Amino acid sequence: MSPLHLLVLLALLMASATLLAGLAYVTYEHPALVAPLSVVCAAAAVLAALIIFAATRR
Repeated sequence: MSPLHLLVLLALLMASATLLAGLAYVTYEHPALVAPLSVVCAAAAVLAALIIFAATRR
């Protein structure tokens, strides 16, 4: 992979971590919405699948 691809993946990873932290905060502050860990785990699984797909696509 070229350095540009690695930088893009790093930026995607950082954005994903920020999104997951935001989801955890919102669900923690409003527990009536959903169980906090289930939302974060589901979002993490989807984002991980998308990142893996993007990284391995040719």
